[in-house]
Amino acid sequence: MNNQPYGVPDRHWSPKLTYWWYYAARPLRRKAIRQQRLENVQIEGLDALQGALASGCGVMLTPNHSFHWDSYCLLEASDRVATPFYIMTAWQVFATSKWFERESMQRCGCFSVDREGTDMQAMKTAIDILQRRREPLVIFPEGDVYHTNDRITPLRDGAAAMALMAARKSDRKVVVIPTAIKRWYLEDPTPSMVRTAEELERRLFWRPRHDAPLLDRILKIADGVLALKEMERFSATREGALSDRIAFLAEAVMDEAEKRLGIPAGRGMLPERVKEVRRRIIHQQTEEGNRASESQRRTWNATMEDMFLVTQLYSYPGDYLAGTPTLERQAETLDKLEEDVLGSSYPTPRGRMLVRIGFDAPIELPQSKEKKMTPNDLTKTMESRIQAILDGWNEKYVSQIGNR
Repeated sequence: MNNQPYGVPDRHWSPKLTYWWYYAARPLRRKAIRQQRLENVQIEGLDALQGALASGCGVMLTPNHSFHWDSYCLLEASDRVATPFYIMTAWQVFATSKWFERESMQRCGCFSVDREGTDMQAMKTAIDILQRRREPLVIFPEGDVYHTNDRITPLRDGAAAMALMAARKSDRKVVVIPTAIKRWYLEDPTPSMVRTAEELERRLFWRPRHDAPLLDRILKIADGVLALKEMERFSATREGALSDRIAFLAEAVMDEAEKRLGIPAGRGMLPERVKEVRRRIIHQQTEEGNRASESQRRTWNATMEDMFLVTQLYSYPGDYLAGTPTLERQAETLDKLEEDVLGSSYPTPRGRMLVRIGFDAPIELPQSKEKKMTPNDLTKTMESRIQAILDGWNEKYVSQIGNR
């Protein structure tokens, strides 16, 4: 997982969608996809999106955030319907990019959002798009890339809240289209996976276990990395299932941070609790400014590092390789370890891949307050529909792609 700067963004980057620029950038986007060995993008349910656009609806697409280049693949669907997409993008992406890259993102429909704050400008932009623009709005409700193609991480309800708010004040229908994205290897990625496993073992000062099955090596590496963090935190390693140990460590780190900041412990999903801790620290940093002591700055920095650790731990379902350790799941786990342990900005492309994108039936949102639908209701519906598409693909295509 990539760490990002956190604080108050210097500015908001608004969309400057320019059709000729958007289409001129298409060859560069497709080149980037090919460089990642994403050689085939297949799209299902495109009629759902085309129908919503043809009827003049405001459209929000809510895809799972399964790998780093999924937004580029999703834009292949925009080419099919001959309509660019607006994409809500973390402000850190803009802040860490060069001027031309920022300009290009804006002209291709991207705009920034401060996920740790109450970003009214991003909210107004999103609502305006849903109420008045022909082009769909894309929001990734998972928030981060967790590298779990088969299992959607619980969605945050911000996207649902904005969609419902837009619908209640709109002169036209607003719909949400749950969208699933998943990739499969078209060739055996094992040679690349073995090389990454060996590099990870050497980083842990282990002798590479060439005689052991790859799955066993991955699980042992994960266990070893977790044990190092347990030693750092508790001065001892814990026993038990990997999933239980991951959850225990994440909760212990989270509890300590919440107590330090006077936040009631254990309320909400871990990503939301992490967001609140970061928000409190950013507020304190803004209030204190140059008056803050060096000790206080060190505490803030340490707590921010702890929140990144919690997010990393959250991205590892301890049972993800249990029962169905497909090559994709093994590769995804190594992808995360490559980023988290070896410090890679992006994981190694391990072989030719197929990407499948699926659009579900539109969810029409109520245009009056009398018809009750809460953000939580909508979020759970989106979540279950995306997972259903992923599950259906696994059942339908495993026999076709299984023999590499």
